[in-house]
Amino acid sequence: EIYTPNGVLFDGEVTSVTLPGTKGLFTVLKNHGAIISSLTKGVIKYVINEEIATIEVIGGFAEVKRNVVTVCLETIIK
Repeated sequence: EIYTPNGVLFDGEVTSVTLPGTKGLFTVLKNHGAIISSLTKGVIKYVINEEIATIEVIGGFAEVKRNVVTVCLETIIK
């Protein structure tokens, strides 16, 4: 799930998500441990059916819990 101030940007199943955490990039796979991280400027990459989708972001935060990744973004770069 990816949310922006304008609403839901993405809601679906993915194989993996790579996020630009403030302490560095990290990738979330199935059964990842629970985590909350702030995000910095960078690119979110997520894999859907072996295809990579990307979103360039300014910042926000992410929560990983029970195989659900919730990302709340301040804004995206189009």
